[in-house]
Amino acid sequence: MNIIIQNLLEEAYLWLPKVAGVIVILVIFYILSRIISGAIHRLATRLSLDSQLSFFLSCTSRIILIVLGLVTGLGTLGVDVSALVAGLGLTGFALGFALKDTISNLLSGVLILLYRPFKVGNTIRISGYTGKVVSIDLRYTELNSEGNKILIPNSKLFTDPITVLNNNHASDR
Repeated sequence: MNIIIQNLLEEAYLWLPKVAGVIVILVIFYILSRIISGAIHRLATRLSLDSQLSFFLSCTSRIILIVLGLVTGLGTLGVDVSALVAGLGLTGFALGFALKDTISNLLSGVLILLYRPFKVGNTIRISGYTGKVVSIDLRYTELNSEGNKILIPNSKLFTDPITVLNNNHASDR
């Protein structure tokens, strides 16, 4: 019994610095993710970016930093992270391929909110649809045409020609 306790204490003595290092790494990456997320949010507010775009960018940066911290922590413990990183890459590729239309709409929404070719209140024409822009989110842009709600996927708005019929907010540019 005494030998078992002695072996456990020796193992704990060997693992304690590694576990402490992992905890320090995780705390540093967590704090770094909070700081960078806040900085992105403040910068987006200062640049008058859309709140959805600001939220998306800050959340994405936090998730990336936390995953990077977890992978770094596992590497510190001695886990071979090369297979994990390769698995994450393959998973990302498979998800990207499976969700290509959704991701296309999301990225198009980010670019539309960033470049602002039209704004809420403008009347636009795209692919035979004409209506007043009611809202722009990361996936769809909502038009109101004679009381009808039209949802246009943002990828279509990004690739097809758009005619802005009136520019009510020209002074905002």
